[in-house]
Amino acid sequence: MSRAITFSEYGAPEVLRLSEVDPPEPGPGQVRIRVRAASVNPFDLKIRSGRMAADAPVSFPVVPGLDAAGVVDAVGENAGAAVGDEVLGSTAGGSYAEYALLDRPVAKPPALSWEAAASLVTVGRTAHRVLEQLGVQEGQTLLVHGAGGSVGIIAVQLAAARGITVVGTAGEQDVERVTAMGARVVRYGDGWVGRVTAAAPQGVDFVLDASGAGVLADSVALTGDAGRVITIADTAAAEHGVRFSAGTSGQGEESVPELALLAARGKLTVPIWRTYPLAEAARAHTDLEARRNRGKAVLLP
Repeated sequence: MSRAITFSEYGAPEVLRLSEVDPPEPGPGQVRIRVRAASVNPFDLKIRSGRMAADAPVSFPVVPGLDAAGVVDAVGENAGAAVGDEVLGSTAGGSYAEYALLDRPVAKPPALSWEAAASLVTVGRTAHRVLEQLGVQEGQTLLVHGAGGSVGIIAVQLAAARGITVVGTAGEQDVERVTAMGARVVRYGDGWVGRVTAAAPQGVDFVLDASGAGVLADSVALTGDAGRVITIADTAAAEHGVRFSAGTSGQGEESVPELALLAARGKLTVPIWRTYPLAEAARAHTDLEARRNRGKAVLLP
C-alpha cells in the first residue's frame, strides 16, 4: 500500500483526506514514478469544489493533481523512460500521491529542482500554447492581465525572450518580481486602461487575460479586434467575441522538454512560493483560495 490524497465528495478543502491506496500499475507506454514533488494548480481547486462537475465529471474517490516529478520505479511496455530515470510530466490518475503514472515522461535536467520540475508543466504548456494561438511576433506589444500569476509570469518571460514588448497588470506586491521578468508593470484595478496606455503609447497589439477579472471588453477596445484577445480565465469570453483557451489532454506536451531546459539554464524562472508535506494538501488549497500565494504551491510526498 501507499499514501495518497483523495476526496470522495465535492466540497471545501477539508474533503481532502490522506488515504491508503494501492500503487497504480503502469499500462502500455506509461511509467510509474516515486513522486518527489507535485504542484498544486488552480484547476485542482475547481475540481475538488465541484465547480467543474458539469464539464469535467469525476468518479469518486479522486486523487487530485495534474503534474509531478519523480524517479521511475516501474514501466509499461514501450515506455518512454527506464527505471531509475528522473522525469517530470502530466499525470494519469492524479499526482497528490507517493506514486503516480506518467503517459509522456520528460527527462528532468539535473540542474532543475524537483519543485520547479513539477511546477512548470501545466503553467508552462498553457503559457506557450496561448502565445502560439495569439501569434504575437517580435517587435509587437503584448498585454498580460494577471502577470503575477503562475501562467502570467511564464508568459511574460517567454514573450520577452522573443523580443516582444510586454506590459503586465499585477498587484502592488507583485510589481518588483514581474518587472524583473521583463515586463512594464502597471497596477490592476480601476483606471488600468489609462495606466496601460501610458506604459505602451505605441499601442497594444495583443492581450492575454490570465486574471478573469472582467477585463475583456476594455481589452478588445484597446486592440480594436476581439481576435487579438485570448483568455484562460474568463468564462464570459464568448459574450465579447474572445477566444477561451482551455487546452486538451496532451496538448502542448511537445513544449515541455524545451521549457525544462530553459528553466535548468536559468532562462526561465518558475516562482515557488511554499512547499507542504503531502498530508497538508488541504492547507495548500486553503492558502490558494485565500490568494495568499506569490508563486507555486508544491506538495512533497
